[in-house]
Amino acid sequence: MTDQRATPDAGAAFGTDLHLDIGGGTGLRAGLMDALREAVRSGRLAPGTRLPSSRTLAADLGVARNTVADAYAELVAEGWLTARQGSGTRVARRAAPLPARRAQAAGDTSPLPWQRARARARTGRPLHTLHPGTPDLGSFPRAEWLKASRRALADAPHDAFGYGDPRGRPELRAALAEYLARARGVHADPGRVVVCSGFVHGLMLLGGVLRARRVRDVAVESYGLDVHWRRLAGAGLRTPPLPLDGRGTRTEALAEGAACRPGAVLITPAHQFPLGGALPPDRRAALVDWARASGGLVLEDDYDGEFRYDRQPVGALQGLDPDRVVYLGTASKSLAPGLRLGWMVLPPHLVDEVVAAKGDVEWAPGALDQLTLAEFLASGAYDRHVRSMRLRYRRRRDQLVAALAARAPGVRVSGIAAGLHAVLDLPPGTERPVLHAAALHGLALQGLHAFRHPDATTTRDGLVVGYATPTDSAWPGALEALCRVLP
Repeated sequence: MTDQRATPDAGAAFGTDLHLDIGGGTGLRAGLMDALREAVRSGRLAPGTRLPSSRTLAADLGVARNTVADAYAELVAEGWLTARQGSGTRVARRAAPLPARRAQAAGDTSPLPWQRARARARTGRPLHTLHPGTPDLGSFPRAEWLKASRRALADAPHDAFGYGDPRGRPELRAALAEYLARARGVHADPGRVVVCSGFVHGLMLLGGVLRARRVRDVAVESYGLDVHWRRLAGAGLRTPPLPLDGRGTRTEALAEGAACRPGAVLITPAHQFPLGGALPPDRRAALVDWARASGGLVLEDDYDGEFRYDRQPVGALQGLDPDRVVYLGTASKSLAPGLRLGWMVLPPHLVDEVVAAKGDVEWAPGALDQLTLAEFLASGAYDRHVRSMRLRYRRRRDQLVAALAARAPGVRVSGIAAGLHAVLDLPPGTERPVLHAAALHGLALQGLHAFRHPDATTTRDGLVVGYATPTDSAWPGALEALCRVLP
C-alpha cells in the first residue's frame, strides 16, 4: 500500500488502521472492494466496526476520494457495510452477503457454495431471513421514541409508578381509543380498552374466559399461526378450521348446519395471514350475522391494518358490531415486537371477565412504556412513522415484484395489496425442494405448509416472503438470494 497522505498530519487523525492491500492489478476500486470484503470475511473487521471516512481512507491509500466513496456505496448495496447519517460507515452486523454470480477465477477468494454451507453449519445462522411477521427492526424510530419517553416521564403522575390498573394506564387507553376510531373505524371507549403484552397474551386471556363460559370450539382459518392454535388448545378449546376457496375464508359455512358449532371465531379479516386477501364484504356481513344469531364472538386479529398500498383502507370488522366482535391490535408490526404492547377493545359484557382473568395488578407491560406509547400517539409521531414505513415497505414490495418478473416470470405473486409479506405460488411438489435450496444458500424462508392447519381440507405449495424483515443494507442481498432459488 502506498503512503500518499494529503497532509503531514493525516496519519495522526486516522481513526481505524485497516491494513488494506489493494494491489494486484484489478483496478483501484475493485481492489479496494475485494480487500474490504476479505477483511470482513476473515473477521479482521468485526461487525459494527466504524470505518474511516472516505476522505481519510483516500488520503491513507493515496487514491481519489471518489474511488473510496464508490467502493463504500457498492458494499453497502451488497450488504457488507451500513451507512447512517451521523453514525458513519460501519461493518454490517451480519455482513456475509452472497457474492455476485460469477466463475471462480484464479485469485478469486470468494467462498464456493460448499464453503458457505460449511460456514453456516458452524454458526447455525442464515445469511438472510425473509420470515414474515417482523418489521424492519433497524428502522425503529429511536430518536422520536426517546423524545416521547422523556416527555412521558416528566409528565407522569406519581401513581404511574405504583402497581397500576390491570386494564392499563388510562392515558394509553384514551390515546388508543382516539387513534383506533380515527384510523381503523373501531368503536372504542377507553373503558372498554384493555392493554396487554401483545396479541398472544390477549388471546390467552380470551381463551380462559371463553372456556369459563363453557365454549368448546373456536373456529379458525385454514391457514394461520400454529402458536395461536396452541394457545387456544392450552385453554382446553378445539380449533376446527373453516373451509377456504378462491375468495378467502368461507364464513357463510358457519350458518350451514355443520356438525361443529363454535362459540367463537378467530379471523384476520383486513389482511388474511398468510394468504394476504381481505375478507369480502358479503362474508364479513355473514360472519357478523352468525355472531348475532348464535350469540358467538368474533376475535378480530388486526395485526397489520395500517399498511396498505394499492387499495383503500379496509376498516376493522369491529365497526359492524362492537357488541359481538373483540378487536385485538398490537405494536409488533407498526413499531417492534420487543415493546410487548398490545390491546383489546372488548364488548361491554366481556370487560369484567377479562380484567378478572388478567389479575388484580398490571404485571406487564411497564407503565413507562405505556405512557411513552400514549405520548407517541398523541404527538402524531406514530402517524408519521407509519406513513414513512408504508412508503419504505411499498418500495420493497415493488422491488420484489419487479425482480420476480425479470428473473422468475413463472412464479405468481399474490397478497401484495397490503401488509408486510407476499405469497409466491409454486407448482405442486416444489415447495420442499425450494426450501432445501434456500437453506443451502443461507436464506431462511417459510413455505405455506408451515401455516396450514392440520385439519384443513385444502393445500397448496408456495412461499410466504416477509419483505419487511431485512434491514435496508441486507435487503438487496436477500432479494438476490431469493431469486436464485426459485424454479
